[in-house]
Amino acid sequence: MTVLGRTGDSGAAGNLGTYRARDGSPGARVDVDLDGPHVALVVGKRGYGKSYTLGVLAEELAAAEGVTPVVADPMGAFVTFADETGFEVVESPQIAASALTSRAWCDLLGLDRESPTGSLVWRAAIEAETLAEMVAYVADADANPATRRAARNHLALAESWGVFSSDGLTAVDCAAASGIVLDCSGYDAAPMNAVVRAVADDLYRARIAESIRTLPWLVVDEAHAFFDGVAEPALRTIVTRGRRPGVSLVAATQRPAALPEVAISQSDVLLAHRLTSRPDRDALARARPAYMRGSFADRMPETPGAALVVDDATESVHAVRIRERRVAHGGGSPSASELRKG
Repeated sequence: MTVLGRTGDSGAAGNLGTYRARDGSPGARVDVDLDGPHVALVVGKRGYGKSYTLGVLAEELAAAEGVTPVVADPMGAFVTFADETGFEVVESPQIAASALTSRAWCDLLGLDRESPTGSLVWRAAIEAETLAEMVAYVADADANPATRRAARNHLALAESWGVFSSDGLTAVDCAAASGIVLDCSGYDAAPMNAVVRAVADDLYRARIAESIRTLPWLVVDEAHAFFDGVAEPALRTIVTRGRRPGVSLVAATQRPAALPEVAISQSDVLLAHRLTSRPDRDALARARPAYMRGSFADRMPETPGAALVVDDATESVHAVRIRERRVAHGGGSPSASELRKG
């Protein structure tokens, strides 16, 4: 049995699937390391198994000891996990205003930190614990009335998202569950990014402080929507500095070209399903390791469920067939014939 992502034989591992023979038949079992921290990237065009593979990894993480998967679900594809895996599904998750740094607040509201309005919101985020306290701080601030009014308007916009609560989700809450799905499908891009940034930052800080005992795995579907938003600095921190405190990231996207280069180059496990877009293939080609013979284009799988896995720990490349999910896949598309049957 092969365990991707490590060179040793001990520690937690999860079943990813089997080797894929040239004639398409299944070969020996292939597992993936869950014992140590990783940055994993799952890519593939729509309909070829990207989110399905993400679900397989989440199932295995939930069954492993000593780790906690936290799934950021922007499309509602993982709500089925509540039925069979012990995952807790949190619909429209809320966060504390204090979970975002002052810099994050300015980024979230599109404010220049050096501007009068940005500076006032920055100070409010430092001094206050809740959004209501931030609003009160702004109202009482010794600032130009126009500046106070502009800051209040920006905070009112954040309040309208319904994402902030004094008892919002924390890293301790996440670690207490065998797995947690943050169903952000009811949110627009800004509040969704606020949730992921707050949770990612909190998980990292909690591991630095050793206030949680399990190793968190942040699993992010449609990752391009977060690397292109206010969540990017927190995700970048995990990518570049998460190994020492033991925080892992699994990012899935159908648009690898939309990710920052560091998200691809720092991935030590890459699972590539079929890609046809030249910019996306080029993005992988730029990060192709020296030990990989041939190009991604030459070795790209053609059928749903097939994946090319690049394992940097052992400097090897594998053709894998992803196993069947134990939990129903919630990321498929409806069809007119199915609706007529219903």
